[in-house]
Order: sequence, then structure tokens, then C-alpha cells
Amino acid sequence: MGSPICLIGLAYLFKRQFQEATAKLLLAIQDHPGFPSSYRHLAVCYAHLGRLDEARATITKLRTLTPMLVRGDIPFRDPMDGELYLSGLRLAAGETEVS
Repeated sequence: MGSPICLIGLAYLFKRQFQEATAKLLLAIQDHPGFPSSYRHLAVCYAHLGRLDEARATITKLRTLTPMLVRGDIPFRDPMDGELYLSGLRLAAGETEVS
């Protein structure tokens, strides 16, 4: 289970308030640096903000925690949320690595 602050960051992400999401996710990482989801969400935010170097650095850090870039089951009810998330991961990972 994720930290509450990570979930708040994810909510901001889906509201497309990427700056606010980034701030919350950085706090979540400070509180729980070994929790991979915070890094995934942060990489998505950075990518949608056009901060691709930071997005890629976040993906690099994520890969030190887990080889799984994205979970097999994207648990978002709204297909548009899933596409927003996956498109951000594609950008962060260099386009070809996320299916």
C-alpha cells in the first residue's frame, strides 16, 4: 500500500496539476525512498512538464529499486487516466520501452 502523500500526488497528476503532484511525490519519496510507485508517478509528472532529463533520471532511480517499469495491470478506471500515465512513462523511458 502506498503512502497517503503519494496518493495525493497521484490525484494531482490525474487532475493534470503536475507541479503540485511533483511537490507531493518528492515528499513521498523523502518519507518512503524504497517505494517504487512514487518514482513512477514522479517520472510521469516530469515527462508531462517537459522535464525529460529529470524524468529519465527518475526512471534510472526506479530501476535500482525494481526491474518493473510499469505494473502489468494499470489499475485506473478511466481509460484517459491510463493513457495519460502510460504516455508519460513512454516519454520518461525514451518512448519505446513501455507498452
